Amino acid sequence: MPKKIVLASGNAGKLREFSQLFANWDVEVVPQSAFDTPEAEETGLSFIENALIKARHASRFSGLPALADDSGLAVDALGGVPGIYSARYAGAGADDADNNRKLLQALAEIPDARRGASFHCALAFVRSAVDPVPLVCSARWSGRILREPAGERGFGYDPLFYIESQGMTSAQLSREVKNRISHRARAVQQFSGLWREQMQGGTDLD
Repeated sequence: MPKKIVLASGNAGKLREFSQLFANWDVEVVPQSAFDTPEAEETGLSFIENALIKARHASRFSGLPALADDSGLAVDALGGVPGIYSARYAGAGADDADNNRKLLQALAEIPDARRGASFHCALAFVRSAVDPVPLVCSARWSGRILREPAGERGFGYDPLFYIESQGMTSAQLSREVKNRISHRARAVQQFSGLWREQMQGGTDLD
């Protein structure tokens, strides 16, 4: 089992989340910034492809096993858009408000019954930059897009993403609930299970 892995992200929240996960196995998680790693060029056409690209990129620069995630929103009526371009939907330099505004404009004529959407998260773990058998998993979180934002928590499209079972948007959920039912939470749960199987099966992840 590796004693240290690199997280292909500089996001403090992700680092904290994955550090807690790997603490159960006495594995230290360090951000890719510790190795002066430049941002990877995300040329994949899916969340899983981009997660793998980022994981291999971080492993190449650090020389360590690496973990990466890629996530975003797919809107049914828009054929899956914004998808892998969720963070830059409104263009380079756009912020969350710009992206949300563009999404609402794109759905302006779409009736409520056809505003289904889903958040997706893909995770990829590689033992090295050329690992032929990476651990990969993905999860989705279904909801629909409202006509105006609601809620002050979260980020990105959370204020527009309404979860029927909760009767509120992702931005209105408590952190505890969101960290239990979100797309990222479900992907992490899957990954935890895969990791445990590898460990119990005696597979060498060094």
